[in-house]
Amino acid sequence: MKKYVKILIILTLCFAVSAVAAFAAFEFGSRLHRGEKETTEPKVTDISGRVIPNHTDVAKSALSPDGFVRDERGRIKYSDSTVSTYTGIDVSVFQGDIDWDAVKNDGIDFVMLRAGFRGYGAKGIMGEDANFHKNYEGAKKAGLKVGVYFFSQALNETEAREEAEFVLNAIKEYPIDYPVAFDWEFVRNDEARTNGMSSESVTACAKAFCEVIAQAGYTPLIYFNCETGYFNYDLSLVKDIGFWLAEYYDTPSFYYNYKMWQYTKTGTVAGINGAVDLNISVVDFSGSAVG
Repeated sequence: MKKYVKILIILTLCFAVSAVAAFAAFEFGSRLHRGEKETTEPKVTDISGRVIPNHTDVAKSALSPDGFVRDERGRIKYSDSTVSTYTGIDVSVFQGDIDWDAVKNDGIDFVMLRAGFRGYGAKGIMGEDANFHKNYEGAKKAGLKVGVYFFSQALNETEAREEAEFVLNAIKEYPIDYPVAFDWEFVRNDEARTNGMSSESVTACAKAFCEVIAQAGYTPLIYFNCETGYFNYDLSLVKDIGFWLAEYYDTPSFYYNYKMWQYTKTGTVAGINGAVDLNISVVDFSGSAVG
């Protein structure tokens, strides 16, 4: 009797598998018949092995990885003559005193200056970068285009708007050529007030910050690395804001459109002691910001 029961179970399972396969084939054929295309998500590139979210309404990058070329000094350009690229750095008080004329003469076109930051601690006290004013005045005098960024640890939209107002106050007397960037980063190996924030909260903070910046007439930008961009943001909700990508490889792999790429944190530039972040912009932001 047990033998017949086992046979019956096996036959039932075979029938179920066949039915599922037939339905899948029928549904695939039906979609093709209706003119619907098979949709596939972007390939997995994140080191965590997670599947990259497929935001169908977010513009994909039109830049070919093969188009980026590195010269003998480690500087990267885009080789397509239809795309202009501009070489930049981003600095803060951690770069110390800077010889801005030497920076300009070393082929640097623009600089993103840290205007300020919010602390990791529970109170989240905001502060201005100690060298911001000195760096701004030196960079502009040397003929560099200047943008700014704020290191955010905002927990909510109210705090993000406070950060944006903090930046606007810091730059109110200064002409700004390049964007004003929101820099929210996942803090590793440290106790940070933002630990455990949801993608919804991070996205809302970025959007709130950038709305205040845009309303003041400046060009907003959102800074992130690949993992943060893919998994700590809902990019479909900030698709109309430019992205500043941090990815330290010879060629960027980020799937979606970006306007600026920070490609190393160990760059060398005349006039700066020690390592500095190097960037290229594929957009000439000059004249798009105000001051």
